[in-house]
Amino acid sequence: MDTIKGFSKLSKEEKMQWVASQFAEDAPAVVEEWRTFWHPTAAQQQVLDGFSENTLTNFPIPFGVAPNFVINGQNYAVPMVIEESSVVAAASYAAKVWMSRGGFHASVVDTVKIGQVHLLWEGASSQLFEHFEAIKQQMTTDAKAITERMEARGGGVLSIELLDKTEDESNYYQLKVSFETCDSMGANFINSVLESFGKTLISYADLHFEAHLSIIMAILSNYTPDCLVKAWVECPVEDLIGICRELEGKAFAQKFYTAIRIAEIDPFRATTHNKGIYNGIDAVVLATANDFRAIEACGHTYASRDGQYRSLSHCTITDDIFRFELEVPMAVGTVGGLTKLHPLARRSLELLGNPSAKELMQIIASVGLAQNFAAVKSLITTGIQQGHMKMHLHNILQHFNAKNGEVEATFKHFEDRVVSFNAVRNFLEARRTSIQ
Repeated sequence: MDTIKGFSKLSKEEKMQWVASQFAEDAPAVVEEWRTFWHPTAAQQQVLDGFSENTLTNFPIPFGVAPNFVINGQNYAVPMVIEESSVVAAASYAAKVWMSRGGFHASVVDTVKIGQVHLLWEGASSQLFEHFEAIKQQMTTDAKAITERMEARGGGVLSIELLDKTEDESNYYQLKVSFETCDSMGANFINSVLESFGKTLISYADLHFEAHLSIIMAILSNYTPDCLVKAWVECPVEDLIGICRELEGKAFAQKFYTAIRIAEIDPFRATTHNKGIYNGIDAVVLATANDFRAIEACGHTYASRDGQYRSLSHCTITDDIFRFELEVPMAVGTVGGLTKLHPLARRSLELLGNPSAKELMQIIASVGLAQNFAAVKSLITTGIQQGHMKMHLHNILQHFNAKNGEVEATFKHFEDRVVSFNAVRNFLEARRTSIQ
């Protein structure tokens, strides 16, 4: 690969030509293929190009929907963006199961978000704390131009704490700032306020202190343990009869409970278990143009909050009542960012009835719980591969360039057989040979 200067200044066409020339034998064909993934409307493509840098083309991921989600008594068809087979099908299955058993219930615990100003102070700790009330007042005043619109919507800065962290690092102190950002995720708002606070700290120190104060960084934290949502399903154990052919209601409930308990105590199982939860959560987060990376990083930190990585979902059976629940931190927005700029994200929110951030939190958590329920149900009965590989059969057939007649014959052949890559290849080769 050649080096290049000024790549970002090239036109989109020039970028494509240069990149394709670096790896493709037929560079014009590669460039033409990239063009086929452009949005057919130039204006929409311009919007998409603006989301990132050095854009060549778009990378499509399926946009699906899981219908029949009854959440707090309201029916939703939930948009899901994901490339993995069986995820949307599993969520839809769980939605159908619980639709007749009371549906999903969800509630928001709190919506507090955290930001930090990390600083070094070379003076006496007592001096910094003695001046802190005056510093807080000055920071609040200086940031007023940034905070007043958020305050008018009911949000803003909730609290400012000064933390002495010198036991961990010499001269290290921290401002821990709590925020309410209403229906926006609030990252830009939080970071702007924190940077303003940092500037005020420097100015105040220059005027009042002889010792040196320096700002290391001012940035929000994606760990938001006080921005929490809960989702749960529950029903009498006897109402679980009919969920699967393999186990009757009581046996199913007990085996399901044990599977969840294993994920609570074994980090190896918990990691895969929680990944399944985020199959559902991430798909809705992506569909609504929220930040799945921040949300997932926060959830994994929360799963480790007692020093061991554990399941985010929990199960109880008390007085013959089966209850399955999920508690997860989640900072999302329904205004600002890409939620209005991305055309499909805008449609996703419309499909969900233009929810508030709190309502969206509840929808996303319910889908995560549904995904987890369906996955665990498969694991303790037929095994995860039966359903997953049946869904994956489409991809395998595409790999072998199967034609219409071959697709139908293959699906019929594997109705009661185990699907694998080799098994499908052998079947297609035998069928093609017999036809010749």
